[in-house]
Amino acid sequence: MNFTMTPAATKFIRMMIRADGDAASGFRLAVSPGGCSGLAADISVRREPAPGEAVVERDGVKLFLPAESRILLDGVTIDFADTPSQTGLVFRDPKQVSCSSH
Repeated sequence: MNFTMTPAATKFIRMMIRADGDAASGFRLAVSPGGCSGLAADISVRREPAPGEAVVERDGVKLFLPAESRILLDGVTIDFADTPSQTGLVFRDPKQVSCSSH
């Protein structure tokens, strides 16, 4: 799978797993198209993947990814932002064409 996680995203995911799980837990990342803003994510900490989810390990973090997420994350950089306007995972997709109003 061709996606990248920044150190900030990895740190955030590790913190979530520590808070809501244990050493065996993983991070479920279900990504869906999010219109002009790119991708939207439904995240949760789980003990094991659901049927059909792939387990991908990055930087010592176990990710549980549904099939659609694996396709949508191709070429994407997963980052974490903590700004006044946004807190959470941010998906930087070079294939995403931004919308503009005419």
